[in-house]
Amino acid sequence: MSNTSFSKPSSEAITTTAPTITTFAEMNLAQPFLDAINVLGFTAPTPVQAHVVPAALSGGDWIVASQTGSGKTAAFLLPTLQQTWNALRSGTNNPSDAPYTLILCPTRELAQQVAADAINFVKQTKGIRIATVVGGTPYHKQRSALKGAHLVVATPGRLLDWIQQGGINLSRLHTLVLDEADRMLDLGFMDEITSIHEACEHRQQTLMFSATFTARETRLAGALMAEPQRITLATAQEKHTNITQHLQWADNSHHQHQLLMHWLAQDDLTQAVVFASTQVETDRLADELVAQGISASSLHGAMPQVLRNRRLDALRNGRTKILVATDVAARGIDVPNISHVFNFGLPMKAEDYVHRIGRTGRAGREGVSVTFAQRQDTHKIRAIERYINRSINVTTVAGLEPQVSAEEYRARQGRGKPQRGRSGANSRGHFNDRNERSYSRPYDAKPRGDFGAPRREFDSKPRGEFGAPRSERADRPHSDRFERRAPHAGEPRRAFGGDSAPRTERAPRRDFDKPRSSFGDAPRREFDKPRRDFSAPRTDRPAADRRPSFGDKPRSNEGGYGKPRAARKSSY
Repeated sequence: MSNTSFSKPSSEAITTTAPTITTFAEMNLAQPFLDAINVLGFTAPTPVQAHVVPAALSGGDWIVASQTGSGKTAAFLLPTLQQTWNALRSGTNNPSDAPYTLILCPTRELAQQVAADAINFVKQTKGIRIATVVGGTPYHKQRSALKGAHLVVATPGRLLDWIQQGGINLSRLHTLVLDEADRMLDLGFMDEITSIHEACEHRQQTLMFSATFTARETRLAGALMAEPQRITLATAQEKHTNITQHLQWADNSHHQHQLLMHWLAQDDLTQAVVFASTQVETDRLADELVAQGISASSLHGAMPQVLRNRRLDALRNGRTKILVATDVAARGIDVPNISHVFNFGLPMKAEDYVHRIGRTGRAGREGVSVTFAQRQDTHKIRAIERYINRSINVTTVAGLEPQVSAEEYRARQGRGKPQRGRSGANSRGHFNDRNERSYSRPYDAKPRGDFGAPRREFDSKPRGEFGAPRSERADRPHSDRFERRAPHAGEPRRAFGGDSAPRTERAPRRDFDKPRSSFGDAPRREFDKPRRDFSAPRTDRPAADRRPSFGDKPRSNEGGYGKPRAARKSSY
């Protein structure tokens, strides 16, 4: 089937027209799946479902470019589940360690969401088993779930661990699905995807879904597929017509927090996702909302998987109203009641903006997205608007207008990325109010030489007579640089050394004519004195003006070791 050649995907079959299928009954799906669709409340297929389901059932490799929230999960689940159902009904025995369909997702949350949707579609059927293989889950539970599983939803990292351990056999895999392939490449799963591709290279079908298809996604498709066909619907760069997008400028972080609280108090807000830039900011913002009486919780990648699942379930069940999350953790959040998305911290990549606002307006519903930005975020806003090929509508809140007008912020966007450095500093990074000093000499300080004059040779000046007396230093002309120096701050110029005493009058000089004493003038020490007898007792030396030491005091003749101590005086 697939080879490892990096051929470019075929672009001949690009579908952008309106679908001809308008109901699920026209898709050649089995009755148990149609019953499950009715139970879930789906009345009509979305455009991506109307295009992809018949195409995938016909076979072959397909590349699907569709925006987030377009219903693409059901677009690849329905045909793969139908093919699995057909294989089971035809009597094809599935080995206990060889799944029929494999779906790769970039994050744990998205994999669990896809597995939950698949379980909802097979509730009316019997015999189809579904397993989820993600990180943060004990291996022994996944080992028992993989036995006899027909459809496996996994993240690349944990699945590769099972392949290397021999815990899963992909040699008889029929279909490989890559959901959000662009995000998997962002997370650095290229090597894992290549290894998984080699483990199931004899598969018969590959489906790749991505919101964007740049050069790297095209190279990945060429490595995994053989002559794929492409279906292009609403791409990430196209407008989200069902999502009202707002851009609100804030003066500082406090102003930005006030704007967020204003939006969270709106009556039309049912549930919302607030995106933060870091995990620390996620926890801090969630704690601030809880302190103000708002039902909120945080979600980021550093949390244990059990806690992440519990908080996602609380959001789906309606027990949590506001979820503060990061980009990676928010992938796979498919809650129909999310009416608002707030970009409290701007994304690092412009394409993440599209995935963020796609958490609302799911499956054609109406949604609202609000992006808060400050002065230093102008270059990020400009990159986002360039990516989505449109300008985000700037709005304000009465009583919370920014001090700088929106027109001025727009004008600053064209100035490019701000220079790195401290705000308010001069070109040298200083905050003082001095003018910058110029260390170069003024051009008029000294007249420039006549460059047209003939160059003076070395021998043009006669040499002095060797051995002649040199002129004294005092006879040489002094430089006028000191006289030309400008006085400091308008102070009157003082004469050089005017208030200093002459050097000869500062201290009396010593008489150099006085003969110096020689070393031998000092009296010699007499070495012929009799030596002291060291055995004789030493006599007391005069104390002079020093205080007597402790030993100078005569000891008392009374007392002793046997005499009792005197009673101490009580201090109480």
